[in-house]
Amino acid sequence: MEELLTRLIALMRRTVFPEYLGQEDRALDLMRIRNVVRNISDDKKADAFMERIPEISRLLHTDVEAIAENDPAVEDRTEVVLCYPSIRVMLHYRTAHELLLLEVPVAPRLLTEMAHSATGIDIHPGAQIGEYFAIDHGTGVVIGATSIIGNHVMLYQGVTLGAKNFKYDSDGRPIDLPRHPVLEDNVTVYANTTILGRVTIGHDTVVGGNVWLTHDVPPRSRS
Repeated sequence: MEELLTRLIALMRRTVFPEYLGQEDRALDLMRIRNVVRNISDDKKADAFMERIPEISRLLHTDVEAIAENDPAVEDRTEVVLCYPSIRVMLHYRTAHELLLLEVPVAPRLLTEMAHSATGIDIHPGAQIGEYFAIDHGTGVVIGATSIIGNHVMLYQGVTLGAKNFKYDSDGRPIDLPRHPVLEDNVTVYANTTILGRVTIGHDTVVGGNVWLTHDVPPRSRS
């Protein structure tokens, strides 16, 4: 399956960013994408995934803009698409998230683990991430499965959005409940900060580096 998913990401990358990477035959690439998704699921899910490609593309272009607007070292958007680990991991994540919503087994998690291995950024495909999302540098970032991230959010290296504790069923197995943070719109979290539990970081908040947070933070705060 990993070989199929490597092919899927290569095709998605070319289809999403033709203005930066070039694309000889878009129709052929789309057909190949459908074939890959059909091979890991079925025809119905493959068709549904194809309908989501324009939205995946739109969101990824907002991610490129977020990096370009927040990093003065960026000289042009091509550099962002080709060089920045944030875009690499978000291509994997946004593809994996749609497959997860379609209940395709295994592949979503494998896609994000492939990106994790390549970039050091660990995003669970179940996380919900809005538009204009940026990760600067990125190594060591962890975003848990039930995290919710709004629009125009910026994370720096080493940030963890994790769970504080778990609830267990009568057999002693952990229950899959919301347990990761919610970051509202226009939040910035600086390097090596850990935010744990189902807490809400209010909109337009800046959380400094090396902070340990296990409680809600109101909007427009400086932590």
